[in-house]
Amino acid sequence: MDDGISLRLIERLEEVSGAYGAILCDIWGVVHNGITASQDAARALAGARRRGLKVALLTNSPRLASGVERQLESLGVPQDAYDAIITSGDVTRQLIAEGSRRVLHIGPERDLEIFGGLDVERVAEEDAEVIIATGLFDDETETPEDYADQLRRLAVRDLPMVCANPDIVVHRGDRLLFCAGALARDYEALGGSVRLAGKPYRPIYELAVRTAGIVAGTPILAIGDGMPTDIRGANNFGVDALFITGGIHSADFEGGDAAAVAAGLAANGLSARYAMPALA
Repeated sequence: MDDGISLRLIERLEEVSGAYGAILCDIWGVVHNGITASQDAARALAGARRRGLKVALLTNSPRLASGVERQLESLGVPQDAYDAIITSGDVTRQLIAEGSRRVLHIGPERDLEIFGGLDVERVAEEDAEVIIATGLFDDETETPEDYADQLRRLAVRDLPMVCANPDIVVHRGDRLLFCAGALARDYEALGGSVRLAGKPYRPIYELAVRTAGIVAGTPILAIGDGMPTDIRGANNFGVDALFITGGIHSADFEGGDAAAVAAGLAANGLSARYAMPALA
């Protein structure tokens, strides 16, 4: 974990990877942007594995690991870049299984695999006992404001929400699109009860360590571009962080030196040991 050493700007992962035995790396914003993969990032992770590090890819995607693996394959990310994939969808399934059977799903059809094999019934709003939010139905055209009236109705009924993706926004190419975390944020503001399963919360990190076979006590480096998810998650889990400044916060950190990046993180109660614009 970061122990007060000043943040260091680096150019290549291999400059620092020798101090670690495992990497927990964000996917969306680091390995790809939703449209194209970063081959530099894939090569950096594959190189770390060749040097003996375990590499677990950690994502707040509401999809299951198998679906994310297919997506990575379609984008040209080679399997030698990682040992395991862990998604917030995997963790969310546990929360769904523990809750009420009659669920209102808010999210696109592509996320329906999250319910596969679970003893639940997807119902209309008026019949629901719990909300499962995986995203906006059409994140290309909608915003959280389109859901304001529905969220107010659900909050009045005091229905609990399980949010499968704590991210507020994500890059798709050059655009920023809203995620389920934006709906959860608005629902909480209305007084609604929300449970979140992905980063920055501990269960997804614990699952990653188990799934990737990372031995207890192994020094871990967490890599990501999201301050409230990746960097806060690393800080909470007690591991070092490499902050990718060219992701969703690029407008805040473009061209910034180490002191400026460290100050920006500190303003949000966060710290990182390293930073770089893009993983390489």
